[in-house]
Amino acid sequence: MDAKTFDKSKLPSRHVTQGPSRAPHRSYYYAMGLTEEEINRPFVGVVSCWNEAAPCNIALMRQAQSAKKGVNEAGGTPREFCTITVTDGIAMGHQGMKSSLVSREIIADSIEVTMRGHCYDALVGIAGCDKSLPGTMMAMLRLNVPSVFMYGGSILPGKFKGKDVTVVDVFEGVGMHSAGRMSDKELHELECVACPSAGACGGQFTANTMACVSEAIGLALPGSAGAPAPYESRDEYAVASGLAVMRLLADGIRPRDIATRKAFENAATVVAATGGSTNAALHLPAMAHEAGIDFDLFDVAAIFKKTPYIADLKPGGKYVAKDVFDIGGVPQILKALMEGGYLHGDCLTVTGKTMAENLETVVFNRDQTVIYPVSNPITPTGGVVGLKGSLAPDGAIVKVAGLKKLTFRGVARCFDREEDAFEAVSRGDYKEGDVIVIRYEGPKGGPGMREMLSTTAALYGQGAGDKVALITDGRFSGATRGFCIGHVGPEAAVGGPIALIKDGDVIAIDAEKGTLDLEVDAAELERRRKTWKAPANPYQSGALRKFADQVGPALKGAVTHPGGKAEIVCYADI
Repeated sequence: MDAKTFDKSKLPSRHVTQGPSRAPHRSYYYAMGLTEEEINRPFVGVVSCWNEAAPCNIALMRQAQSAKKGVNEAGGTPREFCTITVTDGIAMGHQGMKSSLVSREIIADSIEVTMRGHCYDALVGIAGCDKSLPGTMMAMLRLNVPSVFMYGGSILPGKFKGKDVTVVDVFEGVGMHSAGRMSDKELHELECVACPSAGACGGQFTANTMACVSEAIGLALPGSAGAPAPYESRDEYAVASGLAVMRLLADGIRPRDIATRKAFENAATVVAATGGSTNAALHLPAMAHEAGIDFDLFDVAAIFKKTPYIADLKPGGKYVAKDVFDIGGVPQILKALMEGGYLHGDCLTVTGKTMAENLETVVFNRDQTVIYPVSNPITPTGGVVGLKGSLAPDGAIVKVAGLKKLTFRGVARCFDREEDAFEAVSRGDYKEGDVIVIRYEGPKGGPGMREMLSTTAALYGQGAGDKVALITDGRFSGATRGFCIGHVGPEAAVGGPIALIKDGDVIAIDAEKGTLDLEVDAAELERRRKTWKAPANPYQSGALRKFADQVGPALKGAVTHPGGKAEIVCYADI
């Protein structure tokens, strides 16, 4: 691709490279070894969430170098930068998890301000863990410059006693250990083998769920989400992503041309079909918000309700991301859904072609048991279900993939923070039939809407995964399994019904009908409301204070600004 194809006078980078007044700016580029010809090319930001916090992120800078090669080959000048990420596996189970959802906003904001400050013309984003995937795609939709997303790849499965294991087995091992079902030696052996390589958690947890979303929504190249992080084919996809972003720049195709309302429906479909993370019901509305599209929890739940569950993936099933890659990758999932009539095939993608055109040459692999055809699904409706009722007027979400029983009625056992619930569970201080309530963990009340994997995994490890239910205004990890309901809204901190529950109240859950009800008389709830007072936020400075002040409800994605609908000037048009 000839660099002369691009008219710098119409690109944002003209503000830092063109004309006599920009001589000081150009002097900086010469200082970094750029030639005059390279300065006159389009500038492409290549961002990764590389860090040494966890294995999810350590392979990302390697892949960024390959993406830069693709940009350079196609006539662009790549400009690499890094942003933060908070890795949930490390942050889980303590106060650090308050930083997790906050990090999504910081990632999006930091990519935005870096692109704005330096006037880059296009973006390749490489992310590896949980909030970094939606955060990067949110920035792409906010900026609306030609963009290609790429997942950094999953971890290889560990082996323990002849079986594939993931980090979730270690979390559940903690529960088994507390119940006397696993020795100190066995737990240590498990923790040493569970995570054998670079890459994000291997089950259909949040990272792999959002990686599937990146292909289904059209912001990533077909097949790019599949290969595990250590595989060299990831570098080939990174080069291809660099080439692709330059084609998008030449053709004037932007993220909002791709991520339409119908594309978001495709994204929600792949989440339901794979039994993906409930976090997607938070991230898809947040991504849509950036593009000025109304797509809230109930819109996501409507797609979930009519989508078959076809992927036998952990934590509800048997297989991990590498198994999906081995049988043909995410295009196999999309092909199965397309053949069944569950996808909008006319949606544009970063290839410049439609979803249907991308899948035209894909043949569904029938010689495998990882992905089922929609004619023979694992269950006829999705692996994730939306709920609504007197306890959740603004909705809630539950992953039903792998659950044998879809209804539960029991008595409330209330905790006002996760640590207290975890301690009670560790002591075995609960009864079969209890509904454990963890509140004041919502976006504002947490603040930060923590995930509850430590508590849910401990319950499962103790063998109580189907004997108790757990509801929260916080979140669950994509790795959570059992009857666990999150995103209950309105949250407790703003006086939602979850704040008014008392120990012994009866709670009824029906994931078949999609209901979540508190069986307490309305008059009694009103009496309780009159004496209820919101607890003070102990975080009165820094990022957590700002997040608590700005964040909206989980129903709409827990976003912190007015979004694309309020936009007057789009960055891409400066």
